[in-house]
Amino acid sequence: MRPDDLRALLRRVRRGAVTPADAARAIAEAPLEQLGFATLDHQRALRTGAPEVVFGPGKSVPDLVAIVNRLYARTGLVLATRVSDAGREALRRAFPNARVYERSGAVVVRRHPPRPRGRVLVVCAGTSDLPVAEEAAVTAEALGSRVELIAEVGVAGLHRLLAHRERLRGARALVVVAGLEGALPSVVAGLVDRPVIAVPTSVGYGAHFGGLAPLLAMLNSCAPGVTVVNVNNGFGAGYAAHLVNVGKPAPGGAGRPGVASRGGARLRLGLRLALSRARSGNRPERTATAPRDATPGRPAPLGNAARRRRRARRRDATPGRTAPLEAAPGDRRKAGRPKA
Repeated sequence: MRPDDLRALLRRVRRGAVTPADAARAIAEAPLEQLGFATLDHQRALRTGAPEVVFGPGKSVPDLVAIVNRLYARTGLVLATRVSDAGREALRRAFPNARVYERSGAVVVRRHPPRPRGRVLVVCAGTSDLPVAEEAAVTAEALGSRVELIAEVGVAGLHRLLAHRERLRGARALVVVAGLEGALPSVVAGLVDRPVIAVPTSVGYGAHFGGLAPLLAMLNSCAPGVTVVNVNNGFGAGYAAHLVNVGKPAPGGAGRPGVASRGGARLRLGLRLALSRARSGNRPERTATAPRDATPGRPAPLGNAARRRRRARRRDATPGRTAPLEAAPGDRRKAGRPKA
């Protein structure tokens, strides 16, 4: 059962179309299914947001088809990676609507069309790295991300990468796949303000050591924001990029300012405004205090000059008080009271 299925079930209970007992039975339906050769986790989508993914190598063709068939019946979405030629042909016969990716060996069986969100950009250094890059792109796309791929932009021709600067900066997460010396992720990370997930590949010569050389180079990247997965692990990189892209908020409401987080922030702001207005509507209105000059029977307030003139008139009208002397012409001293 996926989160969308659970929400739909709860809405049917609220409408009265399903009884609470039936809903409880559907939710409590065995989360694990024993096939003898495999134990299927049918509630993984409820915990992680994506159903269980099938790893193709090491599985016989009948076992592979049986696993995909049971997962598809319960979740409606199955991603199988690194499937052999015989396994891909068997899945194509069993599921005519399956999408098969020959280069990477991935197979996607889906009941409903996807509704892609955000944007993940997969950048590939060379054509030889495309199988791993395609696996990352297929994984992120199967999980629900909108994905774009840029191929053959290695550092041997840096101008090819710089021609895509706008696309690089427009992605919410980037997967950068490279073999040989593995320098491309560091270069990309120096051009963008988004997370870069680096994938070393086993493409290279002798001292390349089957991907160890680019793995160590990426782990020692001087560019900030670079995260590294294992050699040839396109699936892990695509999965991580999808999680970054969708940006689901934490249970407490705090999360990455992604699409869902921004929507939640707008909702919380609207609720706060509504509560504030409701509280202010219940308060008694305050009566504005009348200004001092509006008090009945009270004279209007005086300015500084008017106050000085009034004090001077009172001084002059005091009985027994000598009037001030006038200053003689040319005398700079101010007129004042005579000295005793």
